[in-house]
Amino acid sequence: HRAFETGPWPRMKAAERAGILLKAADLIEGRLEDIARLDALESGKPIAQARGEIGGAVDIWRYAASLARTLHGETYANLGDAMLGVVLREPIGVVSIITPWNFPFLIVSQKLPFALAAGCTAVVKPSEMTSASTFVLGDILMQAGLPAGVVNILAGLGADVGAPMVSHPLVEMVSFTGSTRVGKMTMASAAQSLKKVSMELGGKNGQIVFQDADLEAAADAAVFGGFFNAGECCNAGSRLIVHEAIADDFLSAVKALAARVTVGDPLDDQTKVGAMISSDHLAKVAGYVAAAATEGSSIYSGGKQLASNIGQYLDPTIIRGVTEDMAIAREEVFGPVLSVLTFESIEKALHIANNTPYGLSAGVWSASIDTCMSVARGVRSGTVWVNTFMEGYPELPFGGYKQSGLGRELGKRAVEDYTEEKTIQFHRGQRTGWWVG
Repeated sequence: HRAFETGPWPRMKAAERAGILLKAADLIEGRLEDIARLDALESGKPIAQARGEIGGAVDIWRYAASLARTLHGETYANLGDAMLGVVLREPIGVVSIITPWNFPFLIVSQKLPFALAAGCTAVVKPSEMTSASTFVLGDILMQAGLPAGVVNILAGLGADVGAPMVSHPLVEMVSFTGSTRVGKMTMASAAQSLKKVSMELGGKNGQIVFQDADLEAAADAAVFGGFFNAGECCNAGSRLIVHEAIADDFLSAVKALAARVTVGDPLDDQTKVGAMISSDHLAKVAGYVAAAATEGSSIYSGGKQLASNIGQYLDPTIIRGVTEDMAIAREEVFGPVLSVLTFESIEKALHIANNTPYGLSAGVWSASIDTCMSVARGVRSGTVWVNTFMEGYPELPFGGYKQSGLGRELGKRAVEDYTEEKTIQFHRGQRTGWWVG
């Protein structure tokens, strides 16, 4: 708070702030391999994937730096000859940033550089399970020339560290990524002092495949969307919604591709699905699979737990015969599990896609532009991928409808999210009284 009230960062020229963010991006790029290795070791994600995430984070830091110089404010000269209106964008203040364990470096990079670009100071809490790379980021920011006290990184459990970060009276904004359950608790706490909140929460995302789609590409995307990061991903395409006319043939292709997915050592460059975050989480995911079988669905592929001296694993799993009322179709499983539902019409496909409390993302596969547009407009999701899946760019905002969150991250307005608008009205010349003369 002191760094915000009296320090140089909020008062610095935007170009100077941008320069420090660009220097940080260069330093991150120079330590990419070290950071990727830390994330792989702590989270179990494949090292090749981790490298891609850190590379993506570099791009985000550079994009945020470019936005630092766009907070120009506005002027209104149409209020009469004697009046001039000015609207400023000022940094909101101290921001508490709380990040999850599944994408440790990438997610903090979707928040922190934009807060810094706006001139805010920040307190950052990474997950206690995957905190190492965030501390490396703190070291990098110091090397880049960030003034002391602007970013403060705290380790610890949510109850001990995260909760006070949300409730503290000197914090003006909370940016949280995590489960919907914890997001609701965070929002309730922040509401006690009417803090601004930005939340990216859970998802139960559908990949809708029509019979005229490029089925080879759609099958590859289904496997990628369902099993990337071992399914421990808020925008995983965990519900595969397939037209009934092609279901058997399409699922046969998906099953064949899933069998080729390399599961194993996160530090092996060939690994596609690494270890799960913990044995407790593996047990939770396996419990969803077992419950689905008792409810009448069947394990079409995978389902085996694999234990080794380098982690706990679940084979990429495909479940057929899933109905909309099953827990595995409605709740976020957060594991390498694809639930298959079928439809006979576009109306039914949209009903299935929207029949969830979440609304983070969705995908549609079809050769028909009419079909793609109808689905893209009809799905209640913050992001819709058309004939692709789970691509991301710093220029495009990301966030959810319904219980998938509040607000958006990334995009050209990402820096504005960390600001307050201030209206200033200037009167020229002598003001004539109009009330009491």
